Amino acid sequence: MDRRTRVLEKVSDQSFVRSLNKASIVDLIRQAPGGISRAELAESLDVSRTTVSAIVNDLLAEHLVLERGAGPSRGGRRPIVLEINPDAGRVVGVDLGASHLTVLVADLNGHVLVAAEEPLEIAAGPEPCLRATEALVADTLARAGSHWEAVRALGVAVPGPVIAEHGLVSAPPIMPGWDGYPIRAELAARWQRPTSLDNDADLGALGEWTFGAGQGANHLAYIKIGTGIGCGLLLDGRIYRGVLGTAGEIGHVTVAEGGPPCTCGNYGCLEAVAGGRAIAQRADLAVKAGQRTRLVQKAALEPLTTAAVAQAALEGDVVAQQLLADAGRHIGSALASLINLLNPDRIVLGGGVTKAGSYLLEPLQQAIEDHAMRPSRQAVQVVLAQLGRRSVAMGAVAQALAQTFQQAVTRPPG
Repeated sequence: MDRRTRVLEKVSDQSFVRSLNKASIVDLIRQAPGGISRAELAESLDVSRTTVSAIVNDLLAEHLVLERGAGPSRGGRRPIVLEINPDAGRVVGVDLGASHLTVLVADLNGHVLVAAEEPLEIAAGPEPCLRATEALVADTLARAGSHWEAVRALGVAVPGPVIAEHGLVSAPPIMPGWDGYPIRAELAARWQRPTSLDNDADLGALGEWTFGAGQGANHLAYIKIGTGIGCGLLLDGRIYRGVLGTAGEIGHVTVAEGGPPCTCGNYGCLEAVAGGRAIAQRADLAVKAGQRTRLVQKAALEPLTTAAVAQAALEGDVVAQQLLADAGRHIGSALASLINLLNPDRIVLGGGVTKAGSYLLEPLQQAIEDHAMRPSRQAVQVVLAQLGRRSVAMGAVAQALAQTFQQAVTRPPG
């Protein structure tokens, strides 16, 4: 190896180490609730104060970090405390759901400034859906009093398997016309801003892990029980997507051999047996079979939904209660297998169907108790999502924040 090659490698190593230190410093500042001093950063990272000061000066020059004033003394002068500058830009989180579109505009601390939601049918295809997305993002930014110049990055969630490195979905069961469509590239071209694309359940996991019921977990599964059933996995604090972005497709695990057809082309999938659409379909069949149920009156007014089934269950309807209990047992059995396989420390249950409450959740918990191995079962907490309908969109916000600070990390020092 000649001298020039050795010098180049040394420079490259130093640049790489600097980027690692900068990323770590940004993370520590973001995670410190009351701010953090340069000395505490140096101590946490086991690096010199000179190194920390050089990197902090970069972040101050980029206006991403503020000096907030003096913190508590540790024996000498009170140190200057650093914190993220929330107004150094804006990020946008977008949840393109099966039947809804949600947009959040947030500051650089992840605090939501304005939220908007409207109906949307993902099955309408890319062009009308992306036009609607572009329009709602522009409208929400205007309501937040923000201009495009302030937007640092955008995160987008879709209800299909995402190949993250290519920014597209692969064979999505409920997204006809989207297979292979360059979603991320199209939106980035329209917005002229860094844009990420991820599966909705994956971003639900990230949202709850960053801002909600998943905080503090190391190995987390987020289960979205809505029209379908999805699962997002964070293992060692990182989204686990698998080779093609299809990891966590718990909704397409077979739970009933020879069962009803599923949107994926198979039969007896968990989603086809216990998802929101399946619950509504089974309720409709119960009405047509002449069963004595309050659902008869509800079906006469409008097509049955899971919400209607849950309401009937609350009113004491035995048929509705049984439909929800059956779904809960199927989901709980699938979760027991997930617990046995992955040994997570937290499972977060989200999605609209969880609003059915104890009629769904108690049979779900009992199935976990019956089928999960005792050590793994005792190690896991099963909790409801704290962010509600915003779990996925807040994950998109978290992804946009990560993009924003990653750009700061990788940008050459001034």
